[in-house]
Amino acid sequence: MSGFVSFVSSGPGDPELLTVRAVDRIRGADAILYDDLSAGPILDLARPEADLVGVGKRAGRPSPRQDHVSRLLVDYAATGARVVRLKSGDAGIFGRLEEEIVALRAAGIAHEIIPGVSAASAAAAAADLSLTRRKTARRLQFVTGHDLNGALPERLNMAALADPEAMTAVYMGRRTFAEFAERLVAAGLPGDTPALLAEAISTPGQALRLDTLAGLAARLRDAPAGDAPALILYGPLGEPGPEVIR
Repeated sequence: MSGFVSFVSSGPGDPELLTVRAVDRIRGADAILYDDLSAGPILDLARPEADLVGVGKRAGRPSPRQDHVSRLLVDYAATGARVVRLKSGDAGIFGRLEEEIVALRAAGIAHEIIPGVSAASAAAAAADLSLTRRKTARRLQFVTGHDLNGALPERLNMAALADPEAMTAVYMGRRTFAEFAERLVAAGLPGDTPALLAEAISTPGQALRLDTLAGLAARLRDAPAGDAPALILYGPLGEPGPEVIR
């Protein structure tokens, strides 16, 4: 007997940003394996009898191994359960989605992927900004700020990342941004390039701060790591809205 797995994108955390299909799958699930950033009010949509299993990974904290998460998905689905794998933001963006799909395929378990609001889109919306400003932001690129060991990845295309006409979203980059900014400046990106730090987007703890590339790097270099999820946007940002601290 084989169940079914729905990879559900939970968006940045506000239940009102879930898609209709995402809400339907959460409400109908027998088991929900959720990321830390997908916890809270979104899980209130689950049935009282559903199994809720936290499998999130947070930098600097003990986290389940990826093979353990994949095995849980297979084991739950093998019982015939309707399983939701709840992933923060959009499941296909830095969400370890492929490893889990490979495990399901190997076990012959059917699945679906439900896209959602990405952290970058939510951050731009909260700051009243466009990610693709006409004539000034000719390219949009996403990059991870840390590798499997939490360090800044070594193999980065710095020429592309230092393009002044590209809007860049840095995921999971708070701890490494000071080093990253140094490499960007060395690659030719001006230190006064606008940079936005977006924390806890769409939640009561939301904070938005506008700075320069160099200024934000200096601010984060010795700052406490903090628990709030953070994303950094830099490039031709334009003029943000009044919610942004300058």
